[in-house]
Amino acid sequence: MAVEIERKYLVKDDRWRASASPGAPMRQGYLAVTDRSAIRVRLEGGAALLNIKQATLDIRRDEFEYPIPADDAESILTGLCVGHIIEKTRYEVVHEGFTWEIDVFHGVNEGLTVAEVELDAEDAAPPLPPWAGVEVSLDARYLNANLAIHPYQEWP
Repeated sequence: MAVEIERKYLVKDDRWRASASPGAPMRQGYLAVTDRSAIRVRLEGGAALLNIKQATLDIRRDEFEYPIPADDAESILTGLCVGHIIEKTRYEVVHEGFTWEIDVFHGVNEGLTVAEVELDAEDAAPPLPPWAGVEVSLDARYLNANLAIHPYQEWP
């Protein structure tokens, strides 16, 4: 079992783009979203993953991830998912020794850009880049599973 420890921030401007990696388009959908877990399929290029994540509002969560055939992932995304398919482009930016993942959302979540940084410990305090805005790690609205059910463009 793997454990994910990450913090999530809104992105306040485009200064991150100057040092970003080329973006990787992603599509992901959820087979189940419950109060205990979220089961997700992600297709990124030719690679596909099945992911099971503990549904807790915390920066530390149990996570299980397994490669699956890309054709299976495509079939799951087109026929078995609940809510909306999450479409986004992920970029990586290294800032003061930490690798940040910047997700620029498309489709029903257009207009949302979020930065995540994975940490080795819950009390780790990465230096914030100048483009990192408000921390939303503990705001359930910004969980991808919730964005599939309650898309950003539908928020009041």
